[in-house]
Amino acid sequence: MANGQIQRRHFIAVLGSAVATWPSAAPAQRPPIPVIGFLNSLSSDWPYLAAFREGLKEIGYVEGQNVSIEYRWAEGHYDRLPELAADLLHRQVALIAATGGDPSALAAKSVTTTIPIVFNVAEDPVKAGLVTSLNRPGGNMTGVSMLTAEMEGKRVQLLHELVPNAAVIVVLLNPNFSEAGTESRIVDAAARALNRKIQILNASNDHDIDVAFAALLQQRAGALLVASDPFFFIRREQLIALAARHAVPTMYFLREFVAAGGLMSYGANFADLYRQLGVYAGRVLKGEKPADLPVVQPTKFEFVINLKTARSLGLAIPPSLLALTDEVIE
Repeated sequence: MANGQIQRRHFIAVLGSAVATWPSAAPAQRPPIPVIGFLNSLSSDWPYLAAFREGLKEIGYVEGQNVSIEYRWAEGHYDRLPELAADLLHRQVALIAATGGDPSALAAKSVTTTIPIVFNVAEDPVKAGLVTSLNRPGGNMTGVSMLTAEMEGKRVQLLHELVPNAAVIVVLLNPNFSEAGTESRIVDAAARALNRKIQILNASNDHDIDVAFAALLQQRAGALLVASDPFFFIRREQLIALAARHAVPTMYFLREFVAAGGLMSYGANFADLYRQLGVYAGRVLKGEKPADLPVVQPTKFEFVINLKTARSLGLAIPPSLLALTDEVIE
């Protein structure tokens, strides 16, 4: 056998042996799933979490499968929010969902100008300095404006139609809420237009609420407006119980108050708006920029009355007011 053939066979044998000893290719590794930092000014019994997850699912994200969510709850203590937002940055989240109103959005903005943020706020995010404009937000933030503060004037009007002879309408405000000043100006203007007297009472904790209701009796208030504020939402059972005990007709800002026994409410459909917030979160995770996603605003507002509560207060709902309702709870 020629020397060249021997050398060629020896090379092939050595090559085959080497191939046999090469490590097998490692299995393809899945990329890490994105993490959403969920910052909320309220508590974990927040009723719109399911709607937010539904919006995410519409875009193809399911918690625990292809997206993870880190939750941070402030329990109504707005001063905790900046620290909670900073903690989410350490978790290296892909996006922050700043929910539960303006305090969460402002806290998220204070800790980052680069991580995308989707928010919900009570009023105008341009005025709050969160975005440049509603149609072209610019920067790293976009979301939903609930217009809850702007509707306070309409709530005063509806309350006046129910109890037109109320000499004094008391308005319960939380002075620690960022929109309290705006709410105060709006209700004052609405009351002047109706030639009604408004009395502002402040409350920022459970004790303040009890004190406010005691003052309400001294003021001989004919009606009460609970101003829109996440803090009051998580105190809704206390507020509803006190309103029933003192037999004062009360207007709230969300349907959930009325479903739990409150008299009436006027406001946007929060479940639908939080679903939209989830959709925006999913779109950002897929690569869209907050700067290019217009701020969403509600187009429909719901007026809800609880007739059982009205009867317990000895109130007859005028037919003209019933005709305006979107939902009547028996």
